[in-house]
Amino acid sequence: MALYAIGDLHLHFQSVLKAPGQRHGVWRNHEEKFRKNCAKMITEDDTLVLVGDHSWGKNLSECELDMQYIMDLAGRKILTRGNHDMFWDAKKTKALNENFAGKLEFLQGNYYTYKDIALVGTKGCTFEGPFYLNRRGQIVGWDEDAEEHARKLVDREAARLRESLEAARADGYQKIIIFLHYPPTNILEKESVFTRMAEEFRAQQVIYAHSHGDSRFYDSIMGVYHGISYSLVSGDFLKWRPMKVVE
Repeated sequence: MALYAIGDLHLHFQSVLKAPGQRHGVWRNHEEKFRKNCAKMITEDDTLVLVGDHSWGKNLSECELDMQYIMDLAGRKILTRGNHDMFWDAKKTKALNENFAGKLEFLQGNYYTYKDIALVGTKGCTFEGPFYLNRRGQIVGWDEDAEEHARKLVDREAARLRESLEAARADGYQKIIIFLHYPPTNILEKESVFTRMAEEFRAQQVIYAHSHGDSRFYDSIMGVYHGISYSLVSGDFLKWRPMKVVE
């Protein structure tokens, strides 16, 4: 019995592929690679958290085969929201949980448990530019309007995360793992509202995805920071092998 995590499946069995790069390199036939790895690694007693960007579908009707692919994987499956999950409005999480009851669990504005650990999650957000560079490739400025917009999204997501953390703590859970789709910090930050909240609630781990390619894998915190373990679980980073979070 173990808890695993991976993000960014970006399935498109019924929808238009919006990232042509998914046809090449580590992304080539990634659905089959991931399926085979899960079959080798994950049993019906395990729990798999899928950390956002599940499907390119614009709505549930375009995601039916993608959701079926996920449901066909072994074990318990918990999903968090990603920035490309157009089928999932945060306000409709309850309806999704009712629709997929006994098959999938959608983590947003609530929390789930694994043994004595509370699993808490939200999409998150961080400012990703555009940044302005000098001839040496050093950041000398950025789009301030885009930064202001991102700040509003960060505040909204932080409020959602706090609500779920407070609910878990009120129910007596002392051990907490936080799942974010976006990294907890951007390339300019050493800390953020999300890292400070993780410290406030004494989370054991923060698991995140979203960052793709060698140039982006190390944009945020990895390893132990202020006593909390931070891990990137983007599928291409993990080569489509889910990361074991805890036994």
